[in-house]
Amino acid sequence: MNQLSFKNRIALNYIITTGLLILVVFSVIYSIVKHTVYSHIDENIKVEIKNHLEEIKVQNGKVILIDEEEWEEREHNTVDVNPVFVEFLDLNKKIIEKAPNLKTQVLEFHDSVEDYELFDTKMGNNAIRQIQVKLNVQNKPIGYIIVAMSLSDSKLVLNNLFDIMFLSFLAILIVLFFLARFFAGRSIKPINAIINTSKIITKDNLKARIPLPKTRDELYTLSKTINNLLNRIEDAIEREKQFTSDASHELRTPLTVIKGTLEVLIRKPRDNKEYEDKINYCINEVDHLNMLVDQLLTMARFDNQKQQINTEKVYLNAIILDVLTLNSEKIKSKKLDVKFDAGTDFYIQSDNFLIITILRNIISNAVKYTNPDGEISILLFKENNKIVCKISDNGIGIAKEDLEMIFNPFFRSNYTEHPEIKGVGLGLSIVKRITELLHVKFKIESEIGVGTTVILAFNKDSENVFVN
Repeated sequence: MNQLSFKNRIALNYIITTGLLILVVFSVIYSIVKHTVYSHIDENIKVEIKNHLEEIKVQNGKVILIDEEEWEEREHNTVDVNPVFVEFLDLNKKIIEKAPNLKTQVLEFHDSVEDYELFDTKMGNNAIRQIQVKLNVQNKPIGYIIVAMSLSDSKLVLNNLFDIMFLSFLAILIVLFFLARFFAGRSIKPINAIINTSKIITKDNLKARIPLPKTRDELYTLSKTINNLLNRIEDAIEREKQFTSDASHELRTPLTVIKGTLEVLIRKPRDNKEYEDKINYCINEVDHLNMLVDQLLTMARFDNQKQQINTEKVYLNAIILDVLTLNSEKIKSKKLDVKFDAGTDFYIQSDNFLIITILRNIISNAVKYTNPDGEISILLFKENNKIVCKISDNGIGIAKEDLEMIFNPFFRSNYTEHPEIKGVGLGLSIVKRITELLHVKFKIESEIGVGTTVILAFNKDSENVFVN
């Protein structure tokens, strides 16, 4: 069984809701008209019964129900619109007198009906509204009076009204369905645009965008949200392509150097010193390659969102001292003056490995980009309920226009001016992602020729709860 299209479902739901509302309105109108018609008839019948009860009198010991002249002068002699029928019965329910307009027909007495109770019944094939009342003269029952009015015309009016409403109801539903279908089709045009645009979007074609509707409704918001999503996907894929290209280049460079060096070595015999120099050079390139692979694996771990946070007690003072020890050879060779001032021991609740990665990258950069005989200052202190780590150097600095780009993978500021400084441009990108993951506030201030300051703030109200 084929399911209805979205457009037809909207139209169907609309006409069902509207149809129910119209049905209620028509039912109320019909009930009001019927009540009005019956109220008018009931009022006339009550007036008739009252008048006839007042006309009963006793003359010369004889009960006179109504004068013949009265019959002739009143509507009981005709069967016009809504004629009034009157009939008098004795105590045995036998007819004593009846109105001339009844002719051969009679009004039937109903034993189950109470006095003065109005009810619908039949006189032959004609529908009538009837009332029956016991007659009393001088507190003595003498019979019954029955008054009735024809319902034929009233029924005809009500039936015609019902037929008109029923046909109108069907016509309105049909017209509403096509109107609702038409407007629903116009309303869901953005959905069709989304479908058509989605069909032409592939990994190689992410330029297509959904045209925004003119009206700023929910579909406008949906279209705009999908366009924003496509923008982010396109940016991510472009970054992935660029990352893959840059990573391939960075991996290929040390491999090419190693290969070229080894090829030179095997061309002719060389002395031990030359062999040792070339082998050490290759070992340095392998170390560089290992570092690059480690950083690429770290980046891939974050990109795949598989990094789990293992919360434990992290001693910041000890980590900083360990990182300085790892860089001690470089610090010694460049004759750097490194000052570490903490005042007290600080620890936080966080991921030990990730905190080590942050501090190792930042301190290593400070050592790498500080000129020989330069200074590096590392401060740990408490400020506004936060533990702040401030790492400053008086190195080459970063250009102001590069500060926003240094977090992009493989970007290296001042690379052309300082080609002797080795690196792949992944360290700060990794630091940025880890600080976002751990909710650590990360800020860099730098100026060319003056130096760089990195500020890390561990907030006790986030995941990094600390105790001093």
